[in-house]
Amino acid sequence: MGLVRVSGGELAPLIEGIVGRMPRPRVATLVAFRDHSGAPLDRGLALYFPAPHSYTGESVLELHGHGGPAVLRLVLARCIELGARLAEPGEFTKRAFLNGKLDLAQAESVADLIDAATATAARAAMKSLTGEFSRDVHNIVQQLIDLRMYTEAALDFPEEDIEFVHAHDVAGRVAALQAQLERVLARARTGALLREGLTIVLVGRPNVGKSSLLNALAQEDAAIVTPIAGTTRDAVERRVEIAGIPLTIVDTAGLRATLDAVEQVGITRTWSAVERADLVLLLVDARDTPDALPTEDQAILARIPEAIPRIIVHNKVDLTGGGPSAEARETAGSLRRHVWLSAKSGEGLALLEREVLGAVGTEGTTEDTYLARERHLVALRSAAANLAAASAQIALAQPPLELFAEELREAQSALATITGEFTADDLLGVIFGRFCIGK
Repeated sequence: MGLVRVSGGELAPLIEGIVGRMPRPRVATLVAFRDHSGAPLDRGLALYFPAPHSYTGESVLELHGHGGPAVLRLVLARCIELGARLAEPGEFTKRAFLNGKLDLAQAESVADLIDAATATAARAAMKSLTGEFSRDVHNIVQQLIDLRMYTEAALDFPEEDIEFVHAHDVAGRVAALQAQLERVLARARTGALLREGLTIVLVGRPNVGKSSLLNALAQEDAAIVTPIAGTTRDAVERRVEIAGIPLTIVDTAGLRATLDAVEQVGITRTWSAVERADLVLLLVDARDTPDALPTEDQAILARIPEAIPRIIVHNKVDLTGGGPSAEARETAGSLRRHVWLSAKSGEGLALLEREVLGAVGTEGTTEDTYLARERHLVALRSAAANLAAASAQIALAQPPLELFAEELREAQSALATITGEFTADDLLGVIFGRFCIGK
């Protein structure tokens, strides 16, 4: 099965040119697709959706024929011959946005639904497509508009500023808006993880069990495991999923002083991988760490960039007589997450997965989220900063309502960019340019 879709203003000449007659709206009609001489190109179903009751809001014709590339090219060429042109990437969805069938967040979720790497990400994208994300944002915007209305009115009567603040519980309303925005931001932050995924890099000295942990998480023999130190010479990657979040796990060469030129290259690549990591798991041998990390492990920990979250994984608890556990403890002057497990037996893997989710800011709440993009997070954080500034101003004995009103306006403008109420044309070009042809 192949599909050619045409969207535009007046499609009657094109439809008559290729189908020969106007099919009944929204009824699949068996017809022959014909060339300029009337000879059949293919035989299939024609579906006509008159404006505005279509995906794009314009009249749409769909020609469902046989799926061979050659015959589809003939049908497409005939449509172009009759006045159509090839769609730009994302143009159908862009037209739906411009014609008010979707807002911008919903339009972006179309591409996210297609690209979803996990079932959880697909469900989250569908929530955004059905408008749940947009409704939550719009609800906050409406409350901001309502509060701005009262504020602007109070500015006309400056002698009543204090009465306005108390009479309308402005501080309480701002606090409630901040709480709502924080909930939306938390769900969007998790949604961004679902969309983008995370890169987790395993580091440590040779023979601490990095490759065994990779195999345990990937549930396959992805990396070679031997008792010989330095077996892993290059990075080995596998894609896994934890609570619906796609993860790329990177096993790396053991870190130690060595004269082996090949091993030195592997160690250099290990540190390059660490620089790109969203989370680092430092593996140590549980037999060496009853009370504190050995000097070598402390040196590795100190070299990991401070901005990158890390978890210290005490592997091989099966050889210590202990069991799996997790806790936060003081390490090198900082509070670090620690997990005790056995990569060989699998004991403690569930604890590690929980700690991974905690380290990246989600505690397994991926089912109650919507897919989000970095620009959405930027807008939400900007609005949150504006509300925080507004809250600080309204708490003053003599609140500067002009500045308070400006912060509310800025918060509204930031949120409006999410749904596309205020969005620059160049941003639209970037967003829809990433769609596949035909969407």
